[in-house]
Amino acid sequence: MTTIDELPIRDDLRGKTPYGAPQLDVPVRLNTNENSYPVPDDVVEAIGKAVQAELRDLNRYPDRDVIGLRTELAGYLGHGLTTANVWAANGSNEVQQQLLQAFGGPGRSALGFGPSYSMHPLLAQGTGTRWIGALRDPDFGLDPDRAVAEIERHDPDLVFLCSPNNPTGTALDPAVIDAVLAAARGMVIVDEAYTEFARPGTPSALTLLPGHPRLVVSRTMSKAFGFAGGRLGYLAADPAVVDAVQLVRLPYHLSAISQAAAKAAVVHRASLLRTVEAIKEQRDRIVEVLRARGVRVADSDANFVLFRTQPDQKAAWQQFLDRGVLIRDVGLAGWLRVTAGTASETSAFLDAAEEILS
Repeated sequence: MTTIDELPIRDDLRGKTPYGAPQLDVPVRLNTNENSYPVPDDVVEAIGKAVQAELRDLNRYPDRDVIGLRTELAGYLGHGLTTANVWAANGSNEVQQQLLQAFGGPGRSALGFGPSYSMHPLLAQGTGTRWIGALRDPDFGLDPDRAVAEIERHDPDLVFLCSPNNPTGTALDPAVIDAVLAAARGMVIVDEAYTEFARPGTPSALTLLPGHPRLVVSRTMSKAFGFAGGRLGYLAADPAVVDAVQLVRLPYHLSAISQAAAKAAVVHRASLLRTVEAIKEQRDRIVEVLRARGVRVADSDANFVLFRTQPDQKAAWQQFLDRGVLIRDVGLAGWLRVTAGTASETSAFLDAAEEILS
């Protein structure tokens, strides 16, 4: 049987493994930051009708410019944004890949502050963009002066910021984004995949878009909308950025069915987003209970919690799995991450944690 390394694959991809979390059949799955609540019946019906309406015309290509969906997304975002400010693709990963294709590439570099979303360096590598991995502060925050110093040192073409940050849950102070925008000569991408779960008073980078044509805010429908299976991500930026990514997007990259389903979901967002407060309640419950037991926990504005475990986090991960609870080993020594799920799922995790972390 032929192996990958026997093929004429790119040298920089040899020995690499694909991104992905274990997909195991266990009673409690809290490892991929999905929304644990199923899509409500009224939204299922609306999506079904929207998709049904497209079936007769599947012999035709979909709307190449995704106008209807972009218009609905702009209305959801507010902040005076219009269709021209929004672009959509198959998940925020494709959105970010398109940004790297347009503004990165061979001879260019991208900078990020870890620990952060592990796909950012993989997307950079896939587009031939040199990745520069800087570090966050010990408490997983990011000091503006520290961020600026790294930018001045490396002079990247793109800077990735994640707020709330994955896997730590940490939200950025707007002063950090302001400082980065002032220091960076290239594009600044703020990944806000978890922003709907932020605690009250946590601002979005959307407020900084006016007057900053190099700022891009990336979002997803996979988390708060509970639309992970629908694969829909989007960005908000200056219209010139939207024009730029259309130079590299594949023709008809979003199917008619994807557009119809996502548009119906956005239209019925009130029903879909009803679970956000319940998820935040379980997140805060995890933080409070673990801290009361003496466990070190990172502050979280996301739908997950990063917590300290024994030095060998792999052993602790297995102990949770042995109890039927699947959580995430993100490769951060001595730490594990758990998604905030339903009340019963949270209870199952906390019961297991009481035995494992005591």
